[in-house]
Amino acid sequence: MPHESLVDVLTERFDLRGARESCGQGLCGCCTVIVNSKAVSGCLYLAWFADGASVETIEGLANGPNLDPVQEAFIEAGAFQCGFCTPGFIMMVTQLLDRHPSPSDDDIRHYLTGNLCRCSAYPEIVQAVKIAAERRRQGAEKGRNGNVGSR
Repeated sequence: MPHESLVDVLTERFDLRGARESCGQGLCGCCTVIVNSKAVSGCLYLAWFADGASVETIEGLANGPNLDPVQEAFIEAGAFQCGFCTPGFIMMVTQLLDRHPSPSDDDIRHYLTGNLCRCSAYPEIVQAVKIAAERRRQGAEKGRNGNVGSR
């Protein structure tokens, strides 16, 4: 249907339940997915706009049993409590690090202002971003030295 949101189609047709609709107004970030390398609110983004596009969800970040560095960092830093908002934060952090590999604390806080955590895990989330940024840099260094790097 032309009026279906991307998060509804991902959930109902593809059984991808990581992106979650919470506010339904694009204000909380729980439904964040990446479409053609740009983070979008899946609750507001019409699914037909994604036809033929590259759509990345939390389910696609891991490489088989190996978690993405951002996912690993969230676990290591304990950057979640209930976990409801975590997929949206991880997707936004993925885009942040793709665009800014070495963000400052202020950069991190500014970039994540559209994502809300009702459990208040914000200090841990900032720490997770720093851990993930460092791991990605290390992975990139390994990649330049002939070893397999991350993303």
